[in-house]
Amino acid sequence: MDLDRLDASGFLHIWTLLDVDDNGYIAATQLDDFFRRVLEKLGEKGEEISEHNIRRLRERFVSAYDVSAVGRLQIQELAAMMLPEEENFLLLFRRETPLDNSVEFMRIWRNYDTDSSGFISAAELKGFLQDLFLQHRKSVTAEKLEEYTVTMMKMFDKNQDGRLDLNDLARILALKENFLLKFKMDACSQEDRKRDFEKIFAHYDVSKTGALEGPEVDGFVKDMMELVKPSISGTDLDKFRKALLGHCDINGDGKIQKNELALCLGLKLS
Repeated sequence: MDLDRLDASGFLHIWTLLDVDDNGYIAATQLDDFFRRVLEKLGEKGEEISEHNIRRLRERFVSAYDVSAVGRLQIQELAAMMLPEEENFLLLFRRETPLDNSVEFMRIWRNYDTDSSGFISAAELKGFLQDLFLQHRKSVTAEKLEEYTVTMMKMFDKNQDGRLDLNDLARILALKENFLLKFKMDACSQEDRKRDFEKIFAHYDVSKTGALEGPEVDGFVKDMMELVKPSISGTDLDKFRKALLGHCDINGDGKIQKNELALCLGLKLS
C-alpha cells in the first residue's frame, strides 16, 4: 500500500467527488468510499481492493478525525495525514486562512487579473500560486508549478472555459459567507437601518478613512450584487461599480464617502 504515489492532484480529485457541496468536509461515513477510491487511484484494482485493505487504511489514519465529536472529516485533517508537506500545502492554504472580508478578496482579484479582462487565466493563476509559495517560503519547481496550475484549473473552472471567474476564485480562497446576508435589508425603523448601516460601512471601510475606495468599493459591490445574482463575473462587477460611483460619488473624487453612501440609501446620519 504505497501512498507515496498519491499526489495533491489525485487527492483533490477524489475529495471533490465526495465533497459535492465544496464545504471543506465529508461525512465520516464517506471515509471508506474515500479510501476505496484512493486504492483505485493507486492501481490496486479488482480483488485487491478488499475490505481488509480499506480497514487497514482506516486504522492507519483514524487519528485524523473524531467521529464521535462532529461526525465529519475536514480536508486539512486528512491531507495532513496522507500527503507529504509539499503536496498538502496546495490543499491546505485555502483552509488555513479563509478570507472573512470581500475587500481583501477583491484586492487579490485586481492584483492577478493583470489584463483587467474580468477573469483569471491559467497564466495569471500560475503567477498567483507562485507568489503564494514565495509568501509561505516554500520552494516549487517549474514542473510542479505547472502541474498545480493545471490541477487547480480542472478542479475549480466549473464551466471548463479555461479561465476562472469571481466565484471560482472565491472557492479556491475559501471566502467566507457574504457579510450582507447578516442584515435584513427591509429593516422597519430608521434607527435599525442606521445601526445596520454603521456596521456595514465599518466592515468595508478596512482602511478606516471614512470613505470606501479601490478594493473597498469592489468588495461592497460584489456582496451587494450577489444578493440578487449569485453568480457574477468581473465584467458584471465593473459595470455595477461604475454605476454606483456615478450615482453616489457626489464630489467626484473616485471614493464613496460615508455620508454619500448614506444619502444614496436614503439615510440621515445626524
